[in-house]
Amino acid sequence: MRITLTNVFVGDQDEALRFYTETLGFVKKHDVPVGEFKWLTVVSPDDPDGTELLLEPNENPVAQAYQSGLFDQGIPAASFAVTDITAEYEKLKSLGVAFTMGPTEMGDVTIAVFDDTCGNLVQIMQT
Repeated sequence: MRITLTNVFVGDQDEALRFYTETLGFVKKHDVPVGEFKWLTVVSPDDPDGTELLLEPNENPVAQAYQSGLFDQGIPAASFAVTDITAEYEKLKSLGVAFTMGPTEMGDVTIAVFDDTCGNLVQIMQT
């Protein structure tokens, strides 16, 4: 068994796609119309057949409550591994990404947290 798909809820799929591809550097994998929304996924360019991130519409009131609850409590909705957290932090800051926590050592891992502009906090981590 392996993880092939995970999701983050987003208010606007097109804006989320721009942020996750143009700012974070992921690549679009699937863009399939499903009614008024899309089955829209991105993947790491280093692993195009790896785990997909579904940019899922938050139209459901339960999804909206979950997403805003996590955000309000400062809990990241997703976590991405990076090789050099300091370099990634500086690169993303230079692109205008707003961090709520800069690189912080926590035992064997260093993490940083940013706002994805789509209603989520996202953690990057270096082990």
